[in-house]
Amino acid sequence: MSMLLMAPDLNPRSWIKHLRLQDPELDLRVWPDTGKREDVLFVLSWKHPLGEMQKFPRLRCISSLGFGVDHILRDPDLPAGVPVTRLVDAGMVEAMSTYVLAAVLAHIRQFDLYRRDQAAGTWQARIPRDHRQVRVGIMGLGHLGSDAARKLRGLGFPVSGWSRTAKAIEGVTVFAGDGAREDFLSRADILVCLLPLTPATRGVLNRRTFSALPAGAYLINAARGEHLVEEDLLAALDAGHLSGACLDVFRQEPLPESHPFWRHPLVTITPHVASLTYPRDVAPQIVANYRRVRAGQPPRHAVDLARGY
Repeated sequence: MSMLLMAPDLNPRSWIKHLRLQDPELDLRVWPDTGKREDVLFVLSWKHPLGEMQKFPRLRCISSLGFGVDHILRDPDLPAGVPVTRLVDAGMVEAMSTYVLAAVLAHIRQFDLYRRDQAAGTWQARIPRDHRQVRVGIMGLGHLGSDAARKLRGLGFPVSGWSRTAKAIEGVTVFAGDGAREDFLSRADILVCLLPLTPATRGVLNRRTFSALPAGAYLINAARGEHLVEEDLLAALDAGHLSGACLDVFRQEPLPESHPFWRHPLVTITPHVASLTYPRDVAPQIVANYRRVRAGQPPRHAVDLARGY
């Protein structure tokens, strides 16, 4: 039985190397060279072509090559009953937290203004904001959001979080459910989105959300581009209600050259690099899951298909 790497946008070389280091006898195939389709037991997916999964009659597991599985669940023709799994990796969690911390600190220390001063040849000292008075709100308290919340709290920021269900994080004020969202938003001077992308969260960063934030709030989106209604963000920035935004993800990637975000003075852009997957770090858990499936055991880190995460 074989493992199939189906990730057209990724260079397979490093994946092949590190997966085979875990198991030199691994029958690993790279799409579109699938060989006999009835041999394929386990598919590694990143933005696979829609409709392809149903072509493998003995498929027992679809594994995402990242934390998110929305790129898999967008396929309306996934084979029924086949579990979908995600990667859970400490290195990816730490990378996301360092990105969030960097964005938060750059904002409160006004690095964007200093870059403009430098371009203009202006020497101007600015009084930094007291981070103990800057309230950070994190939407999404899974592995990523919980870790970022703890690290921000460790630096002395007042931190709150919002999630679909109640969570307990020491030192963090947690809000749960739709009824508590506006109260949560009203306390967020910096709003960080680390939500999974589901039908319920698509477009959640919209005009109504922004209007519930305090005047001058700042947005950081490192989750998915489809969370953001881009036109609503531009309107909130231009109206002065939001002071700026740091965006790592976009509805269309790469971001088109004509997009107004490129030239907006209050928007910082990074090209979907907040938390990357390193094959050497995740190959052990992928091969372990493959072996579990071959042995007839349920795979680890399976997602709830109804919830989307």
